[in-house]
Amino acid sequence: MFSTSDAERRTGRAAWVQAMLDFEAALARAQARAGVIPAAAADEIAAHCRAEEFDLDSVARRAVASATPVIALVGDLTELLDPAARPYVHVGATSQDVLDTAAMLVVRRTLRGVLGDLRGAADRCARLAEQHRGTLMIGRSLLQQALPTTFGRRCAGWLTALTEATAALDRVVSRRLAVQFGGPAGTLGSLGDQGVAVLGHLAAELGLAEPVLPWHTDRTRIGELAGALGTVSGALGKIALDVELHAQTEVGELAEGSSGGSSAMPHKQNPAGSVLISAATHRVPGLVSTLLAAMPQAHERAAGSWQAEWEPLAELLRLVAASAAGTERLLSGLRVNTGRMASNVDITAGLVMAESASSALRGELGRTEAQRVVRELCAQVVERGGTLRAALLGDDRVRAALSEAQIIEATEPGDHLGAAGAFIDRALALHESGGNPQ
Repeated sequence: MFSTSDAERRTGRAAWVQAMLDFEAALARAQARAGVIPAAAADEIAAHCRAEEFDLDSVARRAVASATPVIALVGDLTELLDPAARPYVHVGATSQDVLDTAAMLVVRRTLRGVLGDLRGAADRCARLAEQHRGTLMIGRSLLQQALPTTFGRRCAGWLTALTEATAALDRVVSRRLAVQFGGPAGTLGSLGDQGVAVLGHLAAELGLAEPVLPWHTDRTRIGELAGALGTVSGALGKIALDVELHAQTEVGELAEGSSGGSSAMPHKQNPAGSVLISAATHRVPGLVSTLLAAMPQAHERAAGSWQAEWEPLAELLRLVAASAAGTERLLSGLRVNTGRMASNVDITAGLVMAESASSALRGELGRTEAQRVVRELCAQVVERGGTLRAALLGDDRVRAALSEAQIIEATEPGDHLGAAGAFIDRALALHESGGNPQ
């Protein structure tokens, strides 16, 4: 319920082991290009860097003794090789080089699909915003009816948040996922003057950014990634929360395409998709917090803080993947009850137009008096029934200031949407630009 099959596969232990082996294969090729090891040895190493050749249970058990799976994995890889190639495995590298680079590969491979789902969800928001730009609904603040808006304007809000958050995550993926290669103390001392050359070749082999220097205890890249994933999750959670609120029986403005049932109450149509998204996004901040808390790391190599990142990072990727895919499904089947939206605008008998009526009276009565008169008439509607429009039409003070047509205009919800349409256009333009406005 809290992942996707693709994310589960790309963040599972076989995927991590394969990513570590990809580092070892790329390192061997990079060192061969730099003349550090023989090309034949690099070919032999790369040929055996396949996760299916390894006993993952055995690697996992032996990892406990050294607080890293790399030592066991490199030992097993060495045993698989022709004796002539064995001295050239893992030359100049340290365990953290392998795992940090593997993490970058796992992140990139997982987020390719996630970014696609996020863009798909944004496309759904854009279609809803355009389709419902004129669909009148009540805006709400502090969970109470506020002023009229449109469902298109609501969807434009979803769209902008999702577009901007996705663009920020995409920037991290395309620019900040870097290879890690520094050796035991971040100097690549065992490679002499070839260290920087090997680093460049290694980055090229893996298609990762080449960092200015090793980032063993500089965890800003992990912090930026965590923040970007957390922000995307928040944007997705907002959509799910809105759908849950609008799907309440008493509101009835939205419904999921295939609602979930209840084990006890046959009549219920629970917003199960939104519930799963909400549950996933509620778990994300704690994982982001763990990754940020692990950022201060001692000296050149950390004791515990670095190791604390691995599982929270993988879980964070799975939760965001589930939320992104779930949101695209949710929006693709979303049912919009435009009639219920319209009727809910009228549920207060026009009282939501009090601000508009007050503004219309301000020119003749002044701000303070206009507000006092409208406040009195609102109280009258609450106590005696009727509508605000009827109360305004029947009040001598109001009629002395406004004509019947002016009163009707001031109390017509659809005539007081301000810049809603313009804001929808701006959101659609931002979406078309990919979140990079000119």
